Amino acid sequence: MSRSDERLQEIIYKIAQIARQQPELNSGLWFHSDIRDNFYYASYLFTDSTEGTIDRATATRILLKVLQLQDVNPNSDTYGHWPLRLEPNPQEAKPNTLPVELMGSLMAFFFNTYSSEFSPPLRHAFESALAHIYHSNFYRKPLHQYNHHEAKYTATKLIFGQMFGDEGLTEDGVQCLRETLSVVQQQGMHEYGALPWFWHWVQAYTCAWTLVDNPDIKTTLSDMLDLLWKERAQYYLKGTWVGAHSRGLRHDIPQDTNVLFDYVQFGDFSLPEAMPRTEYAGFLFYEAPDSAKQIALNRDQPTEVTKLVTKTTDSQIKQLHSYVYITESFASGGMWERFNEFDNEQHRWDVTLPLITADSVNKAFFFHPGNGYAEHDPRHQSEFAEVLYHKNVIIALYPIPETYSKQIIGVLPKGLWLQEPQALFGATEQLYWSVYTMQPYQMEELTDRHIITSEGTPNGVVIEVMSCQEAEQRDLRNLQEFAALVRLKPPFFNRTDALKVDYINLNQESLQLSVHKPGHSEALINGHTVDLGRYVR
Repeated sequence: MSRSDERLQEIIYKIAQIARQQPELNSGLWFHSDIRDNFYYASYLFTDSTEGTIDRATATRILLKVLQLQDVNPNSDTYGHWPLRLEPNPQEAKPNTLPVELMGSLMAFFFNTYSSEFSPPLRHAFESALAHIYHSNFYRKPLHQYNHHEAKYTATKLIFGQMFGDEGLTEDGVQCLRETLSVVQQQGMHEYGALPWFWHWVQAYTCAWTLVDNPDIKTTLSDMLDLLWKERAQYYLKGTWVGAHSRGLRHDIPQDTNVLFDYVQFGDFSLPEAMPRTEYAGFLFYEAPDSAKQIALNRDQPTEVTKLVTKTTDSQIKQLHSYVYITESFASGGMWERFNEFDNEQHRWDVTLPLITADSVNKAFFFHPGNGYAEHDPRHQSEFAEVLYHKNVIIALYPIPETYSKQIIGVLPKGLWLQEPQALFGATEQLYWSVYTMQPYQMEELTDRHIITSEGTPNGVVIEVMSCQEAEQRDLRNLQEFAALVRLKPPFFNRTDALKVDYINLNQESLQLSVHKPGHSEALINGHTVDLGRYVR
């Protein structure tokens, strides 16, 4: 058994163990918050149990209850769909477009792989549900946005086209696959760092690659999956997703927890106890190209990753420039441009630590709260930020207009932190930190992070990090000695004419960021304007 197979089995066993301990609700289901969790956990329990056992009977019963909630009325607008939220009564819950979009192809995979072990009622229920999915035609949509939704439609076309002998549907899927591959190759992954949606791309196309027999289609699917895993590898650091994120869920920012696909593929970190997005990571596997695995697993030499991403909306086409500096101890960087992503979820920049402990967040960043912001949910940032990224240094200035909140918020990992007026010096497991704020700050310690609030306008932050290994090479033996060194060279914040900060980093490089007005800034490194023209797709 290969190491990846061992990790698949480990995930199946651990999720099945959670299912075994899950109390049933009055409806006979485990979850009412999301119908999909019932399907996922029952799939794992079924696979990890044997015929004739209580576990197999429980998994079968849950699966049957899920399948029975499908809308099977051909005249309904939601024919073939399932409800998403099941409260208060699953039988009365309204169908939603999301469950079948993701579950449909996974149901086809589960049926194709395990139907020989199904009881006759379960086999009949799956056959009926899959037929209703096929006839619902929910997936017969043209390409428009080239996003994770359309990736799932494309995979469904290929899977159900083969399953039901529909050559026209299969050909539609092939054309969509080829067109999507071409767009991503030419314009970059516009859903950059988006979790869990990137994994929906991987999941959809891996499912299709596993089920489709046609060798030519399989080759094109391999091309797509190779591209996706190369993209993933470039932003990978020991279980984390470094750099900017176009979107994210609360459990992925400021701590990477959607790690199951990474764990199976790379396996260079411990599988955490919390697994908030189980989906089918324990079933679906496509081995990444060796070149991608080499990039992901060998971070002994620092690397700058620069990418050009094309964002297309109904009103504009915009080029975004992504920068990340990755070492074996940390990664630093983000997106140069602010872009109003869906639900205002762009995570602009951070310093990311390897996934070492579940006791602390692994991302550090500052932001000015924007639309959608709620306390302890730092995903919604305003447009009032200008940035400079250079290796282990991040500079951000916040030209906040008078009519907006004057507070910026920072998230820092747990560690030893020395607090001084408008400066913090810290030590985490592999890293030393210096953090300067333009305005005074307050620090609050939570169970898994430190929260910094700094009031006043304008405002600014300068963060520089150094690995403990490099500190030792500079004869810095502890946090106090590191702090004594960086304390000698604080940044100079100037707001007399234009909002500006000058900083000399630990490598004696001159960094300058100035803001003329919101959205218009100039970044200089050693007197030279940052060259974004070298960024490529």
